[in-house]
Parts: sequence; structure tokens; C-alpha cells
Amino acid sequence: MVKFILENSDETLTTHSGLGLVGLLLSKSKLHKRFTSLKIPEIRSIPGIQNGDVIHSYIGLLAQSKNDFEHIEAFREDPFFSFALGIQEVPSSATLRQRLDQIAKTNAWKSIILDESVNVLKYFEATITPLTLSNEEKDIHIVPLDIDVSPFDNSNTKKEGVSRTYKGCDGFAPIFAYLGQEGYVVSTELREGSTHVQNGTVQFLQESIHYSKQITSLPLLVRMDGGNDSAENIGTCIKEDAGFIIKRNPRREKPEAWLAIAEQKEECIQEREGKRVFYGSVMVKPKGLDQEVRQIYKVVERTIRRDGQILLIPEVEFESYWTSLPNKPEEIIELYHDHGTSEQFHSELKTDLDLERFPSGKFKTNDLILHLGCLTYNLLRLIGQETLKTEDAPLKKKVFRRRIKTVIQNLITLASKMVKHARRVTLKFGNHSPWFMTFRRVYMSFST
Repeated sequence: MVKFILENSDETLTTHSGLGLVGLLLSKSKLHKRFTSLKIPEIRSIPGIQNGDVIHSYIGLLAQSKNDFEHIEAFREDPFFSFALGIQEVPSSATLRQRLDQIAKTNAWKSIILDESVNVLKYFEATITPLTLSNEEKDIHIVPLDIDVSPFDNSNTKKEGVSRTYKGCDGFAPIFAYLGQEGYVVSTELREGSTHVQNGTVQFLQESIHYSKQITSLPLLVRMDGGNDSAENIGTCIKEDAGFIIKRNPRREKPEAWLAIAEQKEECIQEREGKRVFYGSVMVKPKGLDQEVRQIYKVVERTIRRDGQILLIPEVEFESYWTSLPNKPEEIIELYHDHGTSEQFHSELKTDLDLERFPSGKFKTNDLILHLGCLTYNLLRLIGQETLKTEDAPLKKKVFRRRIKTVIQNLITLASKMVKHARRVTLKFGNHSPWFMTFRRVYMSFST
């Protein structure tokens, strides 16, 4: 066994070179300037660290999947951390916590984060991949806008706003709006765990459509699940000129009644012996709306199970949706099922960025942290998608989206040596650094 000789060096080495990419993206926004100019009564007469430095410092932590305030202490004397993120002075953990609490009390921070997140995506021309709908004359491209609630488990804590969620755990129930098949977050909102999914959703839907239209000029397709079966949501989509697929809440409707309707109107599809499937649509005027809306349905009747067991009483199940699309019911239902991809986006926010258990006990501060986390998520997604444009990455498996965890592990936590010479700053990577070519290409792409 070889024994190593351990020595301390005066060279500037870093294990998180990818923060240079994050800082480059942030430099094209006005996030630092707008937060620095934000007026906070508690610190008006006290000179100190700029608000912009505090925000950039915390984003630097989140980009490494660290959300606890104490993690900032490891970077206070790190020259690369400050240089990469454009920070004049890195705050202490106490200052970071207190300043975020103070910023959260203002009313302007939310629009700053959401505006600048959209501006970064626009500036770097983020690819927003639409869905393609078949049509008799030509294919139609429409961008999905998936709106969904995902419970954040914060059990065994006394944080403000923690209550029982519909998943049976104690925590929060934030709502998210994801744009495109890439899943960029255009809006979010932290909610108490027991908050009904429809509470405040109309305003959130309007805000999400507003930001989405700033990013893409293609038509939008809002997809929402059964908890948002509301005439108000349908009316908002119609008013904002956005397409929609909203799953209906069956409430007390009986499957047998839907089977009787289907047998009268539609031809059945015999998928196998003992299983009949009906697809159809009707025009219905929802309560609270002055116009009819298309309602599609799928009814399944089973008299024989897949294993061959004959049923004494047939099993009948159905599902139905509100939609503005003219396509066949089976195509629309398939489009809605793709809405389940948003669960992957929830997972990346919760686990890859470690956002599920918030670091603060104050609700408003955690709401601010959630928004900063979604901004960081967008930056990392932008970096990950840029790596897929050519095949120079060591990972050869073809994927449509680069997972946030993969971006953090392979690009953000990339080791290098920072050298200052002749008023120039150079990052030197190892001779066998497998991600160097990809890193350099992405950096040059964002630079130009």
C-alpha cells in the first residue's frame, strides 16, 4: 500500500467549477441589481453585504444541492466561489438567514425572481419542445403547460405552515407550472399542507400563462388533474386563449350510467375476450360558463379478467376530461397521460436539489427559498440541455433531458485550478478530466 504525503498548497483549487456556468447565466440577468436596490426597512441605515450578494450566494449553494444556511461557511474564504458568482462579499450563515428573512417580508421579491428566470430563458433562447398533434391538413405544434401540486414532507418539524397533506404526511403543498417537454418552471407558489388544490389556482393559472407566453410564441396546452376540475379554470383558459385538457372529477357519477351512454353512441373496441372499451365525446355546458365545452370519455367493461377468471358482475370503470382540442378522444387521453412526466420534475426539485425539507421555520422565507430553488433548477436544466446538442459528453446513452442530478455530479462539481496572471483568470482542468470538452463548449456557447 502506498502512503501519501499530505501537504497544504497555496494554489487556488476548486471542486465546483460548474458554478462558473451558473454565474455566467446569472450575469445576463438583472437579479443582482434588482435585489441590491430592493428597499428593506430593517437594514436601511446599516451598511453591509448587498442583497444581491446574499441571493447569488444562496443560489451557489442550491446549485450544489445544498439548502442549509450553515453550508455557506465553507465558501466564505473561497476566492473562486465569489469570482464565479460575481459576489463582492460572501455572507456568514447568520447573515444569510437573517437577510433572507428580511427580504421575504417585502412584496417585490417574487416578481423579481420570476421575471429574471423568464428573461434568462429568453436571452439564451432555451429550446421549448412542443407536442405534435396530428391533423387532417397539417401537424399542429402546441407547448404543454403542466400545472400540478406536489406535497413536500416536513414531518416532525414545527415550521410555520406545516399541516396534513393529501398524501397523508405533514408538510407543505406547493404548486408548480412546468413549460415544454423540458419542464422549465415558469411559476410556483408555496402553500400550507392542508390547502385545497383549487385555492388560488385561478390567479396562479393566469400568472403561469402570462409568463409562458413571454417565452414561446406557440399555442399553449394547459394540463391539470381532477383536483382542478373547475369551470373557473376552463373559463380562464378560454379567456387567455390557451388550449386545455383537464381531468374531470367523477364525484358521484356512476360508471354504469356512462356505459349506457357509450353503448348508445359509440362502437366498442374489443381489446380481448371479456373486455370492451368505448371512446366518445359530448358537448356540455359546465355550471358557471355560458358556452358548451367538449367532454371526452373512456369507458371500460370487463366480464373476464386477464387471468381468465369470469366475473359474475361485470367491472365497469370510466374516465372523462374537459378539452378544447378537436382530436380523437384516445389521442387526447394519451396526451393527458403524458402529464405524468411532471412527477419527474417534482422529484428533481425534491431530491436532486434537496428542496423538500426547507431550512427555515418561517413560511415566507421558505416561499422565497422555493422560488430561488426553481430559478436554480431552470439554470441547471438550461446547462443540461446545452450538453445534449452535440455528442462530446462521456455519457453516450441518448436521452431527451439531462437529469439535474447528472448536471450537478458531472458539471457543477468539476475540479479545476484557478490561476490569475496578467489580468486574466484561467481555469485549468486535469489532463484526464472527461467532462472538460463538454464544459468548455457549453461555456463558450453561453459566452457568445
